[in-house]
Amino acid sequence: MNKLQLFWLLRKNTKLSAKRHPMFEANQWGKFFGYLAFSFVAIEFIALGTFFGWLAAKEDIPEMIFILMFFLLIVDFFIRFASQQTPLMLVKPYLLTPISKYTAIDCFLISQIFDLGNFAWMTVFLPYAFIVWCGGLPGWTTIGMLCLLHLWVVINSQWYLLVRTLVNQSMFWWLLPAVVYGAMILPIFFLPDAISDKIFDFIGEKIFEPYALSWWAFLFLAVVFAILFLINRHLQMHLVYDEISKNEKTKLKHVSEFAALNRFGQIGEYLKLEIKSTMRNKSIRSRFIQGICFIGFFSLAIAFGDIYQGSFSRTFLGFYAFIFFGAVNLTKVMCPEGNYIDLLMVHEENILTLLRAKYYYYCAILIVPVLLQLPPVIMGQYSILMVLAFLFTATGPVYCMLFQLAVYNKDTLPLNDKITGKNQMENKWQGILSMVAMFVPVVLVMTLEAIFDSNTAYIVLIVIGLAFTLTEQFWMRSIYRRMMLRRYQNLEGFHTTR
Repeated sequence: MNKLQLFWLLRKNTKLSAKRHPMFEANQWGKFFGYLAFSFVAIEFIALGTFFGWLAAKEDIPEMIFILMFFLLIVDFFIRFASQQTPLMLVKPYLLTPISKYTAIDCFLISQIFDLGNFAWMTVFLPYAFIVWCGGLPGWTTIGMLCLLHLWVVINSQWYLLVRTLVNQSMFWWLLPAVVYGAMILPIFFLPDAISDKIFDFIGEKIFEPYALSWWAFLFLAVVFAILFLINRHLQMHLVYDEISKNEKTKLKHVSEFAALNRFGQIGEYLKLEIKSTMRNKSIRSRFIQGICFIGFFSLAIAFGDIYQGSFSRTFLGFYAFIFFGAVNLTKVMCPEGNYIDLLMVHEENILTLLRAKYYYYCAILIVPVLLQLPPVIMGQYSILMVLAFLFTATGPVYCMLFQLAVYNKDTLPLNDKITGKNQMENKWQGILSMVAMFVPVVLVMTLEAIFDSNTAYIVLIVIGLAFTLTEQFWMRSIYRRMMLRRYQNLEGFHTTR
C-alpha cells in the first residue's frame, strides 16, 4: 500500500469514526446552523469582492487585493479559532499499528490543506478576479493570481495550526500572534497619516506592483509553506505523544482551600469545585483567558478607536462582553460533570445544589466584564445604565435560557484532552440557544430604542433582568425536576461518550 492509498484509507476511517459517534445525528444540527450562517456571510463576501474588484479595475491596480490580504488573513486567523480545532484523535488509534507515526500526522496536515474552509475566501477572490479580468488582466495572469491568493490562505491555515497548538500548551504563546499582528496594525493607528501613506506607497510600488504576480511570489510563498508544514509535522507529533502518554511536568505547589466559602455549606463546596476547575483544567482555563483577551481588546477599541462606533456594533460588543462566559461554558453545562455524574446522583437534590452554585459562580465572574467595560464608560461611549442593562440581562433571561441545556446535555466533555479532544455541538439546542443569547438581546434593545429612547430601553432590560435574577430558585428547581425525568436517558448518554 503506497502513501496515497494509505491517505485515502485514513481519511475514510476518520469519516466513519465521526458517523459512528453516538452524537453524530445531533451534531448535524450544529452543521446546519453553521451552513446557514456561512450562506449569509458568503453574500457579504461576494459584495466585498465585487466592490474591490470594481475599484481595482477602475484604478488599473489588479494587485490591490494583495494589500487587502493582510487584513483578510487576520480575520481568517481569528475565525479559525472559533470554528476549527486541532482534532488529532486521527493519530491516536494508529500509534500502535505498523503505520508510520508521521504518516498519520501527514494525513491530518494534508487534509487541512484541502479543507473546504480554505476555499471559503473564494467568495471574495472569484468576484474580484472576474472583474479585473473583464478590466483587461490576461486570463493566465488572473488564474495565477487566484492560485497565489489561495496559497496565502493555506499558509495562514498552517500558521493558525502552529499558534493554536502552542497556545494550548501555554497562554504565553499568545504573545507570538500579538507581536506579528501588532507590528502590522499598530503603525496604522499611531503613525502620522503622512508617514503611513509613504509606507503604503512604498509597499505598493516597490513590492506588490513588480512582484505580486510574478514567479518570485510563488517561490517565496512555497518556501514559507514548506517551513510551516515541517514545523507543524514535528510539533504535532511531539505534543500528541506527550498528551496520550500523559507525560506532563508537574510540581508541588500550595493549594488554596478557599476557606471563606465554607460558611455557605454544600453550595460553598461546589463553588470551590467551579473555581478550581477554572484554575486547573486546560479547556475551561483557556476559554476563560481567551474571553478576557477578546473582551479587553474590544473594550479598548470602543473606548479609544473609531471603528466600532455604530449603534449595532457598540450594543452587540457590549452584550458580547457579558454573555461570552455563559455562551462558551454554559452551553456545555453538566458535560464536564458527566465524568462523575453517578456520584452526584447519590444524594437527593445534589444536582440542584450544583446548578445553583454554577449560577452564582457565573454571576460572580461577570465582575470581570464590568471592570473591562470601565474604559468605554470613562470615555463616555457607554453609560452606567447601559452596563447595568447588559449585566442583568446576562444574569437573568440569558442565564435562565442557557441553564435549560442542563436538561438535554448528555455528552461527557473531557477536561484536559485539548489536542486530541473534541469540541462540537452535541445537540441542536446548543447551537440555537447560543445564537439566541448573542443576538436576541441586541435586537430587543434596538427595537426598544426605536420605540422609546435609550434610557427607557435600558430600564426595561434592567427590570426584566432583575425579575429573572430574583426568581432564580423557582426556574432552577423547574430545570432540576425536568432533569430528573430524563435522568436515565442522560446517564446512558454520559456513560456512552466517556
